[in-house]
Amino acid sequence: MRLQVFCEDRLGMTRELLDILASQEINLRGIEIDRIGIIYLNCPEIEFEQFSQLMSQIRQLDGVTDVRKIQFMPSEREHKELKALLQTLPDPFFSINLSGKVDLINEAAEQLMSNVSTDVLGEYIQILLGFNYTRWVEKEGANKRSEMVVIAGLDYLMDVMPVYVTNENEESVMVSAVILLKSLSEAKMPIAMREISGDNGFEHLVGQSSRFKHLLVQAKKLALLDAPLLIQGETGTGKEMLARACHQRSIRREQPFLVVNCVSMPDNAAETELFGFSGGANEVGKKGIFEQAAGGTVFLYEIGEMSAHLQIKLLRFLQDGTFRRVGEEEEIKVDVRVICSTQKKLPDLIAAGEFREDLYYRLNVLALVVPPLRERTADIVPLAELFLAQFAQELQQAKPKISDKLSQYLSQYAWPGNIRQLRNVLFRAMTQVEGSEITIDDVQLPENETTSIISDETLNGSLDEIMKRYESGILSNLYSSYPSTRKLAKRLGVSHTAVANKLREYGLSKR
Repeated sequence: MRLQVFCEDRLGMTRELLDILASQEINLRGIEIDRIGIIYLNCPEIEFEQFSQLMSQIRQLDGVTDVRKIQFMPSEREHKELKALLQTLPDPFFSINLSGKVDLINEAAEQLMSNVSTDVLGEYIQILLGFNYTRWVEKEGANKRSEMVVIAGLDYLMDVMPVYVTNENEESVMVSAVILLKSLSEAKMPIAMREISGDNGFEHLVGQSSRFKHLLVQAKKLALLDAPLLIQGETGTGKEMLARACHQRSIRREQPFLVVNCVSMPDNAAETELFGFSGGANEVGKKGIFEQAAGGTVFLYEIGEMSAHLQIKLLRFLQDGTFRRVGEEEEIKVDVRVICSTQKKLPDLIAAGEFREDLYYRLNVLALVVPPLRERTADIVPLAELFLAQFAQELQQAKPKISDKLSQYLSQYAWPGNIRQLRNVLFRAMTQVEGSEITIDDVQLPENETTSIISDETLNGSLDEIMKRYESGILSNLYSSYPSTRKLAKRLGVSHTAVANKLREYGLSKR
């Protein structure tokens, strides 16, 4: 129980109250004294008769005007009110003690960090967010600062603010710090912040499959080198995003990253676009892409589509970094790293006479192969969660939960359009979903029977477990195209009873 005692401010009042509690053998858990003549007592609950006797004794004290039972001590009330206020904040909030550990977080922070760490309270903020708290306090004077951070693939503007209180000597003393994360979509991100988003660019790449982790380890190593890099992979696998990450991690990160789409670039304008042209009597010369990117990186998207004429020009440039503007005799030398991507098999194009073999060996000094999404099944749901979080930011609405059946459905689909298709499908679903959960009914996918997925994740377990998982995936996908057991049985060439039993065994009969 908690008591509020209204009294005169006189010497010995507190002592007399403590004597009454001692005479009643009531333990004192806490005491707070207000300057305006109020004493707050925190004691264990007691029986009604003892409580009545206690209240009577307190009221008989000289100088006591009233005593009441209250629900909270002042400090408790302030703490609960502050905590309730923080929980209403839509943005993640962290309270950091002087040791750099997290003392308090709100619900938004809990949800955000659930994908990053299981233990948030008591953890060092440097481990959670990568913020060097000690350096900020000791070397930077603990001044308010803002910087970009990437958490679970999403961009946030992090505001770090010191908390000062006044001590008995009227001096300001820092007692803690608070961190507020404001989510930012790429469109709403300030240009200055956009340029410094992420220290190495790989924070935006999300996945947990063994194939993806191996790719990142390789990419981070090759990003630090300065030789040409060839990135191979199917359409929609994120080759350009990987190229940007490699640039951000390289020594060229402060210089331009320019993209050239070899598919959409008309051949008659391609040479001037890449190498520029000289100014005539009535026109001003123009720098080409390579000259504009001096010191930085040029990303040639779908290099397999480049014309034979440009292949010769590019080969010469890769040999010594020199070129001539169209219409000029003078050679120009620039320092540029070239990263290329292709979804085609360049050796096949070489065999067909459509791509120069010597250029292929110039480009294929360093190589990365981005696996298709069907071979990264463990990454599908994390990517879906990331995309829904991004869409929720852009559309300014709550992020829906992915139902268990939809998670299974997404993981078993073949995704011929890879990550780009997954993103587009979920965006369309996000604009139509009405509840707090997104289900199979909200997702529109074309019929696709080619869902034979063999990856590291699907090969886990015993042979019986692998075969059951494989059989369940086949039935699940075919059931979308043949929505009755009789049609499905006819499609598979087995009895209606056998199909019905299998659907019931794998929990697919209620779809």
